[in-house]
Amino acid sequence: MDKGEENAASEEKAQLLTENGRSDTEEYLPGLEIKEKGSVPALLVCVRVFPEGFVSILSILESKSVKNIQWITGKDFTVERGRQQIEEHISTWDVDRRWLHWTEFLWEEELKHSKRYHYRVCWSIPTRRKPIPRATANVYFIIEISKTKPATLPVEVSFSLEYSRLIHRPEQCQFREQWLKDIIENKIILMERLNL
Repeated sequence: MDKGEENAASEEKAQLLTENGRSDTEEYLPGLEIKEKGSVPALLVCVRVFPEGFVSILSILESKSVKNIQWITGKDFTVERGRQQIEEHISTWDVDRRWLHWTEFLWEEELKHSKRYHYRVCWSIPTRRKPIPRATANVYFIIEISKTKPATLPVEVSFSLEYSRLIHRPEQCQFREQWLKDIIENKIILMERLNL
């Protein structure tokens, strides 16, 4: 059997595995359970079916449901209501109770096809010994209202972390407390290097 025939046979077996569905998955992964009806239980990464018929799975990533809220519509939006919705969304994040934060409106930005409202959420962990923390971590939110879409649609929301260009969408990303820790830790390291 040459290389081309091996690859064709391998692809055929992979196709059969996907066509047969869950029963074959259970055969290869007996401990896999569906936690929620209708959700994808796991994401298989780097799956290869070898000519001998066995399957190699290099990693399995558990899927987690992303917590989100029902965002306000464009016609009902106000700056204060936007701030309240950000607070409501933050309440779905899994962060330690010691973290304190405050949210403020920064500015409004007029674009050709939309209007953006910028907010900042400042995080810190004050302690008895240091009620004023050495460093804080900021998360920047943008609430965008389209001028071309119907005003009855929910606003579009995104957020990014301080010193990061990566834009997160609340419905697609689960916030991680470690992100805040990393920002504060990096600021403290920088301050120590600069002798501040």
